Parts: sequence; C-alpha cells; structure tokens
Amino acid sequence: MNDHGDLPPMDPQSLAEAAGLAMFTRDRASQALGMELAAIGPGYARMTMQVRPEMLNGHGTCHGGFIFALADSAFAFACNSYNQNTVASGCSIEYLSPGREGDVLQAEAVEQVRSRKTGVYDITVTNQDGTCIAVFRGKSFQINGDVIGAAMDKG
Repeated sequence: MNDHGDLPPMDPQSLAEAAGLAMFTRDRASQALGMELAAIGPGYARMTMQVRPEMLNGHGTCHGGFIFALADSAFAFACNSYNQNTVASGCSIEYLSPGREGDVLQAEAVEQVRSRKTGVYDITVTNQDGTCIAVFRGKSFQINGDVIGAAMDKG
C-alpha cells in the first residue's frame, strides 16, 4: 500500500486474483453452498459446486435455484475481477438438462462486453461429463468503491 491507502500497481491477472480472494472471503452464501472459486482472470471466473441431497427438488433433480446461484456467483466474480464494485442489473437463465445428486457442476463466466459502467457476461453451467445444464446471461453495473478496499475496511 502507498501513503494514500491505494494498492500498489498490479498486473490484471494478479488484480483479478486478489479481488477474487477478497470477495470469496466475504461471500458466505457461496461458501455455504459448497462453491469453490476454481479460476479467475480479468472478466472471467470458473466456479464449481457439488449437488448435495438437500439441493434436490420434488423430482429428485437439482433445484433450479441452486443452479442459478452457482451461475450468478460465477457472474459476480467475473464482473468484479477488475476490483471495481459491480452488481447485477439483470440476468436470465435457460435450463437445458437436469443436475443430479452427486454431480459436480461447473459454471464458467466469460465477459462478452464491458464499457465504462456496464457489462454483459455469458455463463455456461456443465456437469462433470461436460453435459450443458444451463446457460445464463448477466448484465452488470459498476457502482462506487472497490472490492479489495471494502475487504480492508471490514478487516
């Protein structure tokens, strides 16, 4: 840190990793669902989650809300990877195949467009066999503050 409390200059990958770590440390929802941040880079994130018995719906398949939560978390990590606080302004999901108990789902978020305050991210959710479970599109909006600074303020 310099005298102004700012971070020292970092390359984009190091900044994404630092922002991801700071965010995941505070993300109790993703942690409670057993999600793991498998990879992060500028405008990119990959998260995993194993489907547990308590995640099954009345049909014996993974409840769509848990699949949505995994995709939404990957989206959040991808759009916050620049260390600028960013929130969802809208999103949609298409469910293509069921998730099953024991499946390890992977959500891969890829930035499509990023402008001064907004972005569009596509997230693909697959299982361990590569079967596409869902596709999610998220639209982001940048708000005030930065991810790492918020972690330090609370620390």
